[in-house]
Amino acid sequence: MRQAARTLTVQTRGAGLVEFTRVVASWVAEQGMTTGLLTLFCRHTSASLLIQENADPDVARDIEDYFAGLAPESSAYRHQDEGPDDMPAHLRAALTQVQLTIPLVGGRLALGTWQGIWLFEHRARPHRREVVLHLLGA
Repeated sequence: MRQAARTLTVQTRGAGLVEFTRVVASWVAEQGMTTGLLTLFCRHTSASLLIQENADPDVARDIEDYFAGLAPESSAYRHQDEGPDDMPAHLRAALTQVQLTIPLVGGRLALGTWQGIWLFEHRARPHRREVVLHLLGA
């Protein structure tokens, strides 16, 4: 059994989804393992991770619109330390997830045909987000 770890930086352009499947798959391939489990962990409280369709860009836009309606910017929140998008970002992250696990089978991530790995930026301005990758396998 072996393990490998790396911290990726994902640059966002503001609120929305950023796919980074290829970067992750490339790093996993470099490790030379054939069977195992990859864990991804987002080190932030106002961004999250998703596995979602990567074929039709309307899916990402619809997800973004849905969460914007579910947790809209508002001056009604008590927590306003970093502006009106601060608390909605925390709510959206709480409703999604900051950790993913993906099996490694035959040296490849066991993602479905249309599945991609996405960072979901919940803040309005651009950020540099860190995602920790941990691969355990043989």
